[in-house]
Amino acid sequence: MDFSAEKSSRKLAGGALDGRAAAMVTAAVLALAVATGPAAGRESARETKPVPPLDLFAGKPKLRGTIHRPGVPLPRPRPAEAPKNDSKSESKAAPDKAEPPGEPAKPAEPPPPSACRLALTEEIAIAPSIPDIKGPGGCGGEDLVRLEAVVLPDKRKVPVKPAAILRCRMASAIADWIRSDMAPIAARLGSQISELDNFDSYECRGRNRVAGAQLSEHGRANALDVRAVKLVGGKSIQFTDRTVPRELRESVLHSVCARFATVLGPGSDWYHEDHIHLDVAERRNNYRICQWNVWDPLPQVAPLLPAERPPEAPPREVAAKSDEPAKPEAAKSDREAPEAEPAPAKQKATKKRR
Repeated sequence: MDFSAEKSSRKLAGGALDGRAAAMVTAAVLALAVATGPAAGRESARETKPVPPLDLFAGKPKLRGTIHRPGVPLPRPRPAEAPKNDSKSESKAAPDKAEPPGEPAKPAEPPPPSACRLALTEEIAIAPSIPDIKGPGGCGGEDLVRLEAVVLPDKRKVPVKPAAILRCRMASAIADWIRSDMAPIAARLGSQISELDNFDSYECRGRNRVAGAQLSEHGRANALDVRAVKLVGGKSIQFTDRTVPRELRESVLHSVCARFATVLGPGSDWYHEDHIHLDVAERRNNYRICQWNVWDPLPQVAPLLPAERPPEAPPREVAAKSDEPAKPEAAKSDREAPEAEPAPAKQKATKKRR
């Protein structure tokens, strides 16, 4: 058997055949060599022609059977009364609806105004709303206003100087106090309120500004410190001034203790001797604190220097001797007796020594 034909066919096929295709070519060449014999193998080796590679995937594959394709349900036809679908209008409206990339999200809508905010109108107080404050350690609050002035029933405005940052509920309590209590007190004095002295309102701090103390109601925008109410004409009602009539200060005391949850003034501690602290803190069982001692006026202070000595007065040394009372004889003998007694005892002691 001549295998030259097999070798030549492998060279001509090259690397095009591999795997199963190469095995089939080899089998075909062996069968051809056996059929033609040695002579035919030599001639075929001399006149070999390149054999094209076998294409196993030539032609269309035969199907084993008919493929059953289930029917796909089609949508119902569009009714005649339906509006026409205008592709042009949709293409124009699409860019308007779509938000451009990279644009920040729209801020959330603010919550609706509270009942206090709706009740605190410009007929009661000039108190515009301000954004919520979120401070460290629980400071700040919600539903805040800037109390700029209180509007009296006769439409006159009482400025709050400086303007106070308060919660709406606290600002409403201050406005009611000025309108219903302090305005009639000033009217009894024959005057009118012109200004409210704001000593302190919102401030993120502990109680009495002590480091590490519990958060003050000032830190929650829920308190106001006041010192006085100024009147028309320059006078004022100083709440902690002892020269102000006691009855007037007591009337102010009764008014604030009836309206506010906490009232601190002179006598409560050393931090409230020159002003009054007011707040509407919520406590269990609606517990209230009213600590304000209305002190009596101070007594007249004696002059620091004595009156000048009249020129006709005697010299101070002579006056001092003349002012000494005369010593009685009995007292003098009592003082001299103990001094005379020890003499005999000394004499006896000397005799013994000798």
